[in-house]
Amino acid sequence: MVFQVPHRPLTAPDEQKHMISFFKKKTGIGFPFYKLEADMHSHLIPGIDDGSPDISTSIELIRGLEDLGYKRFVATPHAMEDLYPNNAHTIQAAYMALNDVLAIEQPDTNIKFAAEYLVDGNVDNMLERKGAFLTVKDNWVLVELSFVSPPIQLKEVIFNLQMQGYQPILAHPERYGYFHQQPSRYAEIKAMGCFFQANLLSFSGYYGSSVRQAAEYLVEQKLIDLLGTDLHHHRHLDQLRNLPLTPALGSLIDEQGVLNHLI
Repeated sequence: MVFQVPHRPLTAPDEQKHMISFFKKKTGIGFPFYKLEADMHSHLIPGIDDGSPDISTSIELIRGLEDLGYKRFVATPHAMEDLYPNNAHTIQAAYMALNDVLAIEQPDTNIKFAAEYLVDGNVDNMLERKGAFLTVKDNWVLVELSFVSPPIQLKEVIFNLQMQGYQPILAHPERYGYFHQQPSRYAEIKAMGCFFQANLLSFSGYYGSSVRQAAEYLVEQKLIDLLGTDLHHHRHLDQLRNLPLTPALGSLIDEQGVLNHLI
């Protein structure tokens, strides 16, 4: 199976028309976020990556997610060697600044922090020196790949994470376009022992039709373990508010099941 890419990229107005048309075709049944309980992939910690820029925005986004039905959050800022060189110290400091305000304004908010590690030289160095990774839950580590090409050391990184006691979670595998031409790679990576975390907005066509098809394929193959918002900004929140319960999502939530409730 090869996932079809649109003949031309959608311009901003075209994309808006596409999204409006897409939602009009739905029955109006929204996605039951409350069934997930926890969002384990978001960029809610302010000022340290391409997510929330400040504390007030973080609080607005958290309130919006709580209104959708989420009860718990794990914020996962990017940890990238070059672009966002975050580590436990930078992430914890920004988290504590946010948590101090939440303790006053929203004391019932349940939010923890981890990281979304790009498989790059930083991860290689951490593995070599047996550094401690920030985990989503217990030993669960969220990793992402380059959107340009898969790292040649992916198998080795997965193996080394496991040897050091970690359970790797591959973030949004449906979004890596190079796998769309070789969907059998998904089963190969899964067989290495990875959990797969899909983005909810992938099922709506937000990232394009080929990503949506890849997400649906992963559901068909029963490869998805977790769902995340990957929330960065208000635009994501607005799209989540209109997220329909598609057949693929319905199958995943009501028949196959995901592990979000364990977080």
